[in-house]
Amino acid sequence: MTSSSPHHQLPYSIRFDWGLSGAEAIAMGSDVAVVVDVLSFTTTLSVALDVGATVVPWTVRDDSAATYARRHDADLAVRRSEAVAGDVSLSPATLRIGRPPTRLVLPSPNGSTISAYLASGTSVCVGASLRNAPAVASWIKENRPPTDVVSVVAAGERWPDDGLRPSIEDLWGAGFVIAELDRLCSGRTLSPEARMARDAWTAVRTRVPAELAESASGRELIDTGYRVDVDIAGEVNSSSTVPVLESGEFTDAAAVPGV
Repeated sequence: MTSSSPHHQLPYSIRFDWGLSGAEAIAMGSDVAVVVDVLSFTTTLSVALDVGATVVPWTVRDDSAATYARRHDADLAVRRSEAVAGDVSLSPATLRIGRPPTRLVLPSPNGSTISAYLASGTSVCVGASLRNAPAVASWIKENRPPTDVVSVVAAGERWPDDGLRPSIEDLWGAGFVIAELDRLCSGRTLSPEARMARDAWTAVRTRVPAELAESASGRELIDTGYRVDVDIAGEVNSSSTVPVLESGEFTDAAAVPGV
């Protein structure tokens, strides 16, 4: 992909695309990159920051994640299917039971991987979900220059062959962020892709919990016993946290004035 590729959406100050490849395309020239992974990395991230935890994103749950957690006195999130009483997993519900962690290593092949890539560049990387999209957009308006280019990335899910599966819930979450930016930040131009995501959110915003439960990803979680995760993901505008990734850790920028 050349520096002049139309896939970079260069003429526009608010951009949208899917997955790691999409992030690579639209991050060029971006000042702020927003990652959306509703079921469930960025939802779990917002719940973790709600309870005061610092979150370390990790691309895969392997020996390196366990080693890091041990060396830095952090809890390591386990897979949903492996969790027992007292464990924290990618299920956000586990963060609302018992003692909240001070530091949490949170492996995720989608949201974490994209976040790590974006943080390695020049963009400020922010995590957003349906729970905190207005807080993220408000923080960008109040703390970033009006000339900033903002790229919003829907993480998506994976097919069994590891190919990207665009997921409707991430389109809605990304569209929610874009709609709020469009409302708050006059003068910014939206790419056609960003307008499409915004309009998808507008079409569903009055019936999110029901539609989320009926989506393919929602039904998948419900069928495997995680209805509560879908319910938490559908807590629209319930969190004021703004997860910003710096020095390998997500912390709540909303809790630090002027950051």
